[in-house]
Amino acid sequence: MSAPCMPPPDPAILARRREIAAELAALCPRAEVITGEEALRPYESDGLTAYRQLPLLAILPADETEVCAILKYCHEHGIRVVPRGAGTSLSGGALPAADAVLMSMARFDRVLEIDEANRTARVQPGVPNLRITGAARPHGLYYAPDPSSQIICSIGGNVAENSGGVHCLKYGLTTNNVLAVRMALMNGEVVELGDVHGESTGLGYDLLGVAVGSEGLLGVVTEVTVRLLPAPPAARALLAGFASVADAGRCVAAVIAEGIIPAGMELMDRMATRAAEDFVHAGYPLDVEALLIIEVDGTEAEVEELARRVADIAKRRGAVTLRISESEEERQRFWAGRKAAFPAVGRISPDYYCMDGTIPRHRLPEVLQGIQALSEKHGLGVVNVFHAGDGNLHPLILYDSNDPDQLERAEAFGADILRLCVKVGGVLTGEHGVGVEKRDLMPEMFSETDLDVQMRVKCAFDPEQLLNPGKVFPKLKRCGEVSAAQLKKLEERFPGVPLF
Repeated sequence: MSAPCMPPPDPAILARRREIAAELAALCPRAEVITGEEALRPYESDGLTAYRQLPLLAILPADETEVCAILKYCHEHGIRVVPRGAGTSLSGGALPAADAVLMSMARFDRVLEIDEANRTARVQPGVPNLRITGAARPHGLYYAPDPSSQIICSIGGNVAENSGGVHCLKYGLTTNNVLAVRMALMNGEVVELGDVHGESTGLGYDLLGVAVGSEGLLGVVTEVTVRLLPAPPAARALLAGFASVADAGRCVAAVIAEGIIPAGMELMDRMATRAAEDFVHAGYPLDVEALLIIEVDGTEAEVEELARRVADIAKRRGAVTLRISESEEERQRFWAGRKAAFPAVGRISPDYYCMDGTIPRHRLPEVLQGIQALSEKHGLGVVNVFHAGDGNLHPLILYDSNDPDQLERAEAFGADILRLCVKVGGVLTGEHGVGVEKRDLMPEMFSETDLDVQMRVKCAFDPEQLLNPGKVFPKLKRCGEVSAAQLKKLEERFPGVPLF
């Protein structure tokens, strides 16, 4: 893939590398400062591994006070900062810049409090997603969003990208399950956004909603309060196999049209099903073109009724195989195959490029056929694994990174998939974020005015644009330029009206 266009390094900052490292080490004696080239290699990329860049240096603060001190120092000296969680971003969201300090939040890994009475958990941003449920389980509670990488991805990174997961159809994305965050701004100040009781502040601005999914552009999250849910009394998973991916897509729409909202509804095509079965031995049928995993939960009676109704819908929509889990162990095994689908595909191809776009559910059959046509156009294989219930696609484009031509074709293929998503009324991303991967495609979905308004939000939090440079926005503008451009457009739209 072609290297992303990043802001040019500041030569003066690069020349001061050792001095900056020494000053930060003195300022934050408990922080770990990393400057050696080999020691920095683990930080040169994230989950979007085709893009690589060593940072100026990496620093791992020990507490919020050190986070604020680092940000304030960098703010005063005009030094860029790239926040980093577990490094599992699939959009290049944590890609370093050559003259930027990379701030890793890996040491913020404590579950601070489980409040059983109010069903909340207060955690540090470096806590892996799955550990929250582990800490809440003794209280009969769990944390609903469950990305496939939940064993390693951090809750801070989930907040940055508004991550989803296989059970987010019914229970919502990260934004629906985060109640409050503490966030350090670029000038070193700390703000608290949201309310642990889920109540409105009455200020008129949903600043918590702005922060969740902001991709590290506005501040560095230092603490998160999440909503916990009581574990459902019962849950059953259904495996429904179909003769075509389009038939499976139509079944998805039919289930939702019946007023049923499953806990999860995932689709895998033949290649994904075979790869996952060979890897996990989940008990998947291998003679179908598409496999739906549909989970229903609730009381025993409710689950029994919903499982029956979903099975009837699947049969009417052409399911050629149908199986319902008979035990908790079997249900977990069904999901183990889906959650291992990405690494399983890694066993059948030298490399794969994981896309992320979202479409209206009723356009699923059309879009899946379109992806197959694009596969033939670009001469690269594609494996479909995605959150079918909410239309969040994750096509895996198969290629060999040792072949430069395949790299270029994979990126072009991915861009065409995202253009198709927007064309049918969808969006560029569902949960992976924009980062550098989709940055130059933003004009496909947003007008210049849209992007200027978004940039003004960035400017309100980070006027010097020092946080996570080169991400999300395809055209860099100074904050003063954005404001002037917006003012001119408003004056043209409302002539004679005093605006300020």
